Amino acid sequence: MFSGMFYIFLPLIVGYLIPVTKKSILDFINKQTSRLVLVILSLMGLSLAGLDNLGQNLHQILLYTFTFFTAISVCNLIALPLIDKILPVETELKHQTLLLSEMMMESVRLILVVAGGLVVGLMLSMDLSWVDTASESILLLLLFLIGIQLRNSGMTLKQILLNKNGMLIAATIIVTSLLGGLIGATLLGIPLKNGLAMASGFGWYSLSGILMGDGLGPVYGGASFLNELLRELVALSLIPMLIRRYPNTSIGYAGATAMDFTLPIIQNCGGIRCVPIAIVSGFILSLTVPFLMLFFLSL
Repeated sequence: MFSGMFYIFLPLIVGYLIPVTKKSILDFINKQTSRLVLVILSLMGLSLAGLDNLGQNLHQILLYTFTFFTAISVCNLIALPLIDKILPVETELKHQTLLLSEMMMESVRLILVVAGGLVVGLMLSMDLSWVDTASESILLLLLFLIGIQLRNSGMTLKQILLNKNGMLIAATIIVTSLLGGLIGATLLGIPLKNGLAMASGFGWYSLSGILMGDGLGPVYGGASFLNELLRELVALSLIPMLIRRYPNTSIGYAGATAMDFTLPIIQNCGGIRCVPIAIVSGFILSLTVPFLMLFFLSL
């Protein structure tokens, strides 16, 4: 049962064991990781083009996306405000200087990459049997590089264990997201393990879409990608409005992206006190995504 999970998870573990100190090497790894994500997402688009009854499958993708996004978001947003009452955070009143439109452009670019792969696949009408094999091979390399990134993110075990807010936020997101996944799976009438896997992305749309597509096919991969992407877009909109009154809620809903993509807007709108919380919660969730998702996919 665990052989497939171990096979895919092994590159992540190996990468995590490799310390890298030279900034130039880390910059190179970051660039290659971004490029590999684009390659795999374009292959995801090609996979969608190879589906039978594409119109019906697109309807299913949107249905899965809407159901899981709603169920998970509601569960998250019911529980997260309790943390603001238990462990309040003093934020700083700052003016928003970052344009949301600029931050959302990266997400739009990724959508266009998937759409581009879909269009190319439909136009060329070629044999796409090689796509799955290519995706799996590139995925193993991507997980290896992600492991190196996580190891060299600058977070020590002591820093993580001493930040109660960050740990509590991460734990709350994990528990409530999985609950939302069970609710979504029940509403859709699909296996509960598939719902738990869908709920384990925590906002990391590129990796979750890739893993779900590799494990359950392009329908689940596309739905997972859109589900987590919607989470990030909503987070970018909610953070400026909520972070001064509900900082833990704002950071928590950003999920795994709190340590990277949404971190600038968290700092800009909430102040420097929010940064350690965001990094710790985002780091824990980022580390948890591949483990939980691969575990549920292996069941």
